[in-house]
Amino acid sequence: MLFAATTPALPDRDCRDHRAVISVVFSFWNEEEVLEELLRRVRAVFADLITIGEISGYELIFVNDASTDRSEAILRRELPRGDTRLINMSRNFGVSPCVLAGMLHAQGDAVVYLDADLQDPPELIPQLVKVWKSRPDVDVVHTVRRSRAGETRLKLAITRLGYRILRMVSTIDLPLEAGDFKLLSRRAVNLVTQFQEKRPFLRGLVCWIGFKQERVFYDRQPRHSGKTKFRVLGLKVIRNFIDSAVVSFSDVPLKLATALGLTFSAAAFVYLLWMLLAWLGGREVAGWSATLVAVLFLGGVQLVSVGVLGTYIASIFLETKGRPNFIIRECAGFNSPPEE
Repeated sequence: MLFAATTPALPDRDCRDHRAVISVVFSFWNEEEVLEELLRRVRAVFADLITIGEISGYELIFVNDASTDRSEAILRRELPRGDTRLINMSRNFGVSPCVLAGMLHAQGDAVVYLDADLQDPPELIPQLVKVWKSRPDVDVVHTVRRSRAGETRLKLAITRLGYRILRMVSTIDLPLEAGDFKLLSRRAVNLVTQFQEKRPFLRGLVCWIGFKQERVFYDRQPRHSGKTKFRVLGLKVIRNFIDSAVVSFSDVPLKLATALGLTFSAAAFVYLLWMLLAWLGGREVAGWSATLVAVLFLGGVQLVSVGVLGTYIASIFLETKGRPNFIIRECAGFNSPPEE
């Protein structure tokens, strides 16, 4: 089990009628410019759902990934409302560990998780709830982006390429353009939070558990305010893509390294045989330049292969240490029942 101070026991319930309670988990870092508008819009969504009798209550779980701005102070002012909970991490752990921490504390019949920057509109939550309630066999409802406003062509192209690479090399059916905005049933939440692997790739884990999974399509909006925390070519994004996504769900890089080694070894053998035959035939054989090119090329292949092996070995090393995925500094607002 992932470490979390005073983690409550996860409920074992799946109420999909008017008595249903929905938990919403937000993982965020330095979002002071967005939080008040986010709260206003999310509360309006759930007020409508309660008014029409779709659900009986909700809770908003904000997981603060060690923000350095006024985000924590803003949320503390909201705690007396009774619908808001706050989890403060001991340091910055990343999106997936924070979402898992929120899920471990969620008490709803279903859990919706999404970013706090309002690019993913909370007004889409009723559609997710509708699919979940109308289909008892559905455990995961993905949101799939038809368009992404406010993002450059370069970022869109690189993102699409990344998704396609993952689909090609991984063992999971990862929907294209499905990000961190999903609804999970109580059964799915209880399963996902059991995983103990380090550097969890939550999008992959949600798909890996199987069960019936549906999709809701939408147009993603630009950020409400502030700047994105994830630059598409940033070191954090690239490292997360390799370590969490590719290594966790694919052994294709290892197979590719093996294939490259065999291919160039065979090519080197053929080239050596050709030089031998040329020498026996009395023809002039190329000098040191050809040999140097071959040595450098094969040396590069070897270094790439060693690097791939090192990445997997580093992942194994991280798993064997058994460190927790996150440490919680404080939980606040969890004494109040989900708002009804």
